[in-house]
Amino acid sequence: MSSRTEPAPATRSRRTPVLQQHAAVFAALGDPTRLRLVAALCTGGALSIAQLTAGTAITRQAVTRHLQVLADVGLVQDARMGRERRWAFEPAPLEAARRSLEQVSRQWDQALERLRARVEA
Repeated sequence: MSSRTEPAPATRSRRTPVLQQHAAVFAALGDPTRLRLVAALCTGGALSIAQLTAGTAITRQAVTRHLQVLADVGLVQDARMGRERRWAFEPAPLEAARRSLEQVSRQWDQALERLRARVEA
């Protein structure tokens, strides 16, 4: 019999949608093009598709598709300015995912500390 404590099923089911949401953020950032777009938006403020494609070999249509993936997980938002759309980075989903990773890290640290204590006992 294991002495490990598992979260109650109700706790696990409440946490699962949040973890799936964070997984979607990381999946969206897993593509190098999308990661470059987020980096550009972090340093350049709100940018148009033309500005995001300037000096690259990627098409405007491809950038639009990548931005839509990022928008679907809440990492970017667009606003109409005249005839163009400007895209801006939204840090909240990334910050929430970072906090989730920190929690997992703390749990691992605690588990390793328990293991160390047992081995030394």
